[in-house]
Amino acid sequence: MTVIEVSELRMRYRGAARCAVDGISFTVAGGEILGFLGPNGAGKSTTQRILTGLLSGHQGRAEVLGRSVARWGPEYYEHIGVGFELPARFSRLTARENLAAFAALYSGPVDDPDELLEAVDLADAADRVVAEFSKGMLMRLNLARALVNRPKVLFLDEPTSGMDPVHAGLVRDLIRRQPELGRTVLLTTHDMAAAELLCDRVAFLVDGRIAALDTPRDLRLAHGRPGVVVEYRAGNVVRRKEFPLSGLGDDPEFVALSRDGLVETIHTREATLDDVFVAVTGGRL
Repeated sequence: MTVIEVSELRMRYRGAARCAVDGISFTVAGGEILGFLGPNGAGKSTTQRILTGLLSGHQGRAEVLGRSVARWGPEYYEHIGVGFELPARFSRLTARENLAAFAALYSGPVDDPDELLEAVDLADAADRVVAEFSKGMLMRLNLARALVNRPKVLFLDEPTSGMDPVHAGLVRDLIRRQPELGRTVLLTTHDMAAAELLCDRVAFLVDGRIAALDTPRDLRLAHGRPGVVVEYRAGNVVRRKEFPLSGLGDDPEFVALSRDGLVETIHTREATLDDVFVAVTGGRL
């Protein structure tokens, strides 16, 4: 079942020389996590804003849950959850009061605020005023708020921003479990490691267009640069050099290092989504 369907989507901001989104097409299946990757200004956030109904004036087709986003009314927000990088919150309320206030906006079933706070490791801060929260705590509260209405589709933008490694891992685990609840996720991130761990497929956007779209594994195979990293001794200094995996046995420098017994460590370097990013975007940030 297709949950999100986008075809020839275009969006040009007033006064802009070119389209922010320039004819992109993709689908997201039910229970799939699709990652949007690419440089700043590539069109990732614009696409998210169109699909969440926050931006109008586009051309092409943008459908969610079988209906054009433009034809959905206010009931659309009963079915989706949105967690963008600038967290929405009531600063003078506590974490528990925030979730209760947002839950009250929905007519359908909602999750218990305390259970959500427990899930994002904010149970101990449930009665603290949100104005006192760090960026990482606000982002975790933001994710809890996006989940409060039991959404069918979840739109996330940099969900681990500002978090320490422990809480970033917790949030990634929580996102990864969403398809088990029948939810579809569209995730925008600059974190290649998170995309590798979370996403069933990833799309690289460049200049408003999709430059590559596939599973992380297939993209790594197509664009990556696997190699072998060798640490060897040159006098009293340990040096490090990387060799391409292809044709390794015929590389004269590698053969010489191996023959002369100078190699101290050797390990493979697998291609990563960082390599794909460089290959697809030309290394632009």
